[in-house]
Amino acid sequence: VQLQASGGGLVQTGGSLRLSCLASGLSFRNFAMGWFRQSLGREREFVGSISWSGGSIYYADSVKGRFTITRDNLKSTAYLSMNSLRPDDTAVYYCAAHQGDYAYTEALSYEHWGQGTLVTVSS
Repeated sequence: VQLQASGGGLVQTGGSLRLSCLASGLSFRNFAMGWFRQSLGREREFVGSISWSGGSIYYADSVKGRFTITRDNLKSTAYLSMNSLRPDDTAVYYCAAHQGDYAYTEALSYEHWGQGTLVTVSS
């Protein structure tokens, strides 16, 4: 199983980015997907998650209304669209996969993890 996150970069406050997570080695449609992030000196935190059908989506309060999670099961890819970015969104963003439908918010519920992609928001 491999999860390849991409799309990170440097953006100014108020800008937008879209992260992608390409999955291989698994039956993507049978996996719920999660996005987490970790900034320097802090623990990994939940950003959002989506069930395998896309019917259930959850967000951390800190990103609600600014971030959107989607998935394309035909492309085995999950996306995290980020708008109105702020300096405190700066972190390494990780995608994760859980075999099952439920879109967990806890990192321990995910069996597979990508390598992370760095998002830096300048003030």
